[in-house]
Amino acid sequence: DAAYVAAGAKIVDRDAAFGASLICKVVVPTPEEAKLVDDRMILSHIWPAQNEELLKQFQEQKATVFAMDCIPRTLSRGQAFDALSSQANIAGYRAVIEAANCFGRFFAGQMTAAGKVPPAKVLVLGGGVAGLAAVQTAKNMGAIVKLFDVRAAVKEQAQSMGAEFLEVDFVESGEGGGGYAKEMSPEWHAAANKMLAKQCEEIDIVITTALIPGKPAPKLVHQDMMTNLKPGSVVVDLAAAAGGNCVATKKDESYVTDGGVTVIGYTDINSRLASTSSSLYANNQMKWIMAAGPTTTKTKGEFAIDYEDIAVRGMMVMDKGEMTWPWTPPAPPAAAPKPVKADPHAKVVLTDEEVRATYEKSVKQMSYLAAATLGVGLMSPNPAFSTMFSTFALSGVIGYQVVWGVVPALHSPLMAVTNAISGMTAVGGMYAMGGGLLPTTFAEALAATATGISAVNITGGFLVTKKMLDMFKRPDDPPEFYQLFGIPVGGFVAGYAASNIMGFTEASSIAATASAMLCIGGIAGLSTQATARAGNVSGMAGVAIGMTSAIGSLDWAPATYMQLAAVLGSGGALGYGIAQRVDPTSLPQTVAAFHSLVGLAASFTAISDYLGHCVIHGGDGVRMTSIALATVIGGATATGSLVAFGKLNENLSSAALKLPGRDMMNMMGAVGMFGCMGLFMADVSHAANLAALGGMFALSGGLGWHMTASIGGADMPVVITVLNSYSGWALCAEGFMLNKPVLTTVGALIGSSGAILTHIMCVAMNRNIVSVLLGGYGTDSTVAAGDKKAELPEGEATFTDIEQTVETLKSANSVIIVPGYGLAVANGQYAVAEITKQLRSQGVSVRFGIHPVAGRMPGQLNVLLAEAGVPYDYVLEMEEINDDFDSTDVALVVGANDTVNSSAEDDPTSIIAGMPVLRVWNSKQVIVMKRSMGAGYAGAENPVFFKENTDMLLGDAKKTLDAINAKIGES
Repeated sequence: DAAYVAAGAKIVDRDAAFGASLICKVVVPTPEEAKLVDDRMILSHIWPAQNEELLKQFQEQKATVFAMDCIPRTLSRGQAFDALSSQANIAGYRAVIEAANCFGRFFAGQMTAAGKVPPAKVLVLGGGVAGLAAVQTAKNMGAIVKLFDVRAAVKEQAQSMGAEFLEVDFVESGEGGGGYAKEMSPEWHAAANKMLAKQCEEIDIVITTALIPGKPAPKLVHQDMMTNLKPGSVVVDLAAAAGGNCVATKKDESYVTDGGVTVIGYTDINSRLASTSSSLYANNQMKWIMAAGPTTTKTKGEFAIDYEDIAVRGMMVMDKGEMTWPWTPPAPPAAAPKPVKADPHAKVVLTDEEVRATYEKSVKQMSYLAAATLGVGLMSPNPAFSTMFSTFALSGVIGYQVVWGVVPALHSPLMAVTNAISGMTAVGGMYAMGGGLLPTTFAEALAATATGISAVNITGGFLVTKKMLDMFKRPDDPPEFYQLFGIPVGGFVAGYAASNIMGFTEASSIAATASAMLCIGGIAGLSTQATARAGNVSGMAGVAIGMTSAIGSLDWAPATYMQLAAVLGSGGALGYGIAQRVDPTSLPQTVAAFHSLVGLAASFTAISDYLGHCVIHGGDGVRMTSIALATVIGGATATGSLVAFGKLNENLSSAALKLPGRDMMNMMGAVGMFGCMGLFMADVSHAANLAALGGMFALSGGLGWHMTASIGGADMPVVITVLNSYSGWALCAEGFMLNKPVLTTVGALIGSSGAILTHIMCVAMNRNIVSVLLGGYGTDSTVAAGDKKAELPEGEATFTDIEQTVETLKSANSVIIVPGYGLAVANGQYAVAEITKQLRSQGVSVRFGIHPVAGRMPGQLNVLLAEAGVPYDYVLEMEEINDDFDSTDVALVVGANDTVNSSAEDDPTSIIAGMPVLRVWNSKQVIVMKRSMGAGYAGAENPVFFKENTDMLLGDAKKTLDAINAKIGES
């Protein structure tokens, strides 16, 4: 009593207790107890179909009666009130414990020096909550478990728990209403009896759980089956209160038959685990009481009877003496007709005009390409340019083919490895270095700086890539010995050095070709998880050989080589330090910072080449044009990447900068920049060239800064990929400038990679690349919609809590988790990985759905989940999983908003209209975890939050996930 008083309860006598406005009870009230209720409210088990006299008594008293056994079990939020399920779960568990107490052997098999003990064989009849709890408990104790149920839907659950599902050789559906089984035909029963009788010959323990509401329990274990059971076997009949599933069951008794079989027919099975049963039942009642008022009034702590609330109305048996049972819930609103999906295998019949139009489009494209190629041929100043252009064109085609083969999950490692390979700008810097131990001119200082910051990219990029790819390793993957590849690479470098010393000058060209091939192989390796780490090793080897070939082709004084060693060593050390601190959350801003270094290196190398070479030896048109392009592209890449870094790292506001007349500013800056380029390429005089070079570098940097600052944070995934592409084209320009095919090849490869990723991002966001680069958010669809305002979501949001979320997840057969950038910010990946592991161990199918722009760069969420140990085969892309939501029980959205916004498909005036999204709303239940009800990065309201099948779980993602994980672990 003291414990109840301490909790805030009053201890009173029976009459005073029954005098309360609402009486909460466990078992069906006796006539004497019902009389004490008088005309007040009672919440208890009632079983109205079996207790007509009790109902008549309540009618005469004008009482209001709520039955815990009448909760609509298909109501998702009703799971928190479902005492039948919570108590059945306990009964299933306890049934196995009772059986184990009477069974004379181990459950798990034993192999000892004294002999072998086989595992127990358990047959569970009925795959409801109690049956599945019995299966889980028996499996955990090491038994061989078989499950039999009339409902085919139970088969998958049984198999996921490791049980064998028994099927009758007779076709008839056993699906009934409200989640129960229906009564089967005599023919089916005959076939089932034959099958079960055979099974009983080898079964040790039988646990029966089959019930049909309002009817006697079906007989499943007949006398012939009892005869087939071996002496020492045990039968636990959880349906004893309704007559029993076994012919030998004696209500409330446990006895041994003449055949030596123990038959347990307890009806108080839950009372044998009293503390847990009481706690869960009290929670069921308390949650119903607490939800009854606030669900309608939205006032916490207020109790009100809402006749429109399905949970309240479904449990109401009587209202002030008026019979309200049985109740038929209203039919759900008719679903909007789903668009008919086109059969991908169906043959599309085109008209002659449509066929001709496709040919005409291809002919136009071919004509443009032919004209452009011919134009390049007419303008080609020398054979060297033509050869370099051929290298560029072929490399672009190879890059296009190779990059499209990279799986989406590895797009983040793709950007990291191309970042590292773009550090080949160091080769350009080397050719402009000089001066001895220290640079002696401004040009040499720029070249040394370019080489050093390129080394930061090389070391940091490859180490970050390795760190990411190692996260995708699974515990059962075979060991890897990539270090052995150091033998052929080292042998090649040594052989090249020896041939170079012996005067074989063409060895440098061959080594450069090998470098380019290995860099191509590095990206091609990312086509699968199995070869990705080999690809990274290939890229490392390619850059190493490329750098070696460049060094071997130089003719410096020994002191300059020492300068090079110092520059590369310091840059490499800085890159190593950065890589050690990078985690998947900070990956986007790190990539942006690396891009800025590539841009600076390209610009510094170009300026240094002009000052150190062209001023002295003069420059032809190709070289001057290449210097201009490298300077401009590098300048825009450097400043644009710094702004992107600031936005992603939250040093700058993610909002788009909207200066007055920004478009005119961009236009005037571009005109000035191109004017400077034209002046520089005209090569009027050294003074004019210097002014033009400085002008184009400053103006390109200003344009890169302003145009990136004018782009909102929602478009940063596109911006990062564009800048990735720019860094490749800057490297290409260096290749033309220095007549180094390896730089042109690698640059075209990186440029193609960035361009393809940009295309993928734009398609995933339904964005036009031109509109992204010019700033502002809006899709092609919203532009077409004109000035129409987007529709605001209707309805009110429903909120849930940790306990109800856990119950929903555990009772589901299938769950799809949809993570967003909020998961990355909160560092909740480890908790979600543990939740996945626990749910899958309990038989729940858990997978992940990833949107291409879920993070702040392509593939970021894949890396994040891999870091936490989620196997990559659990993680699917949007196109792979979107059609599965229709058959999914629960969609758990963690920190995502725009990527699951239904207005993208339903509202043509929405700012994200037309953007492909994950259709989480098609699942039976949606739980959205967010900090608040605020709009997403794009500023669009999300109607999914207000749908009837959606519950909002607000709070910090990590704390909430940790709480969910702990709660699942408790149960």
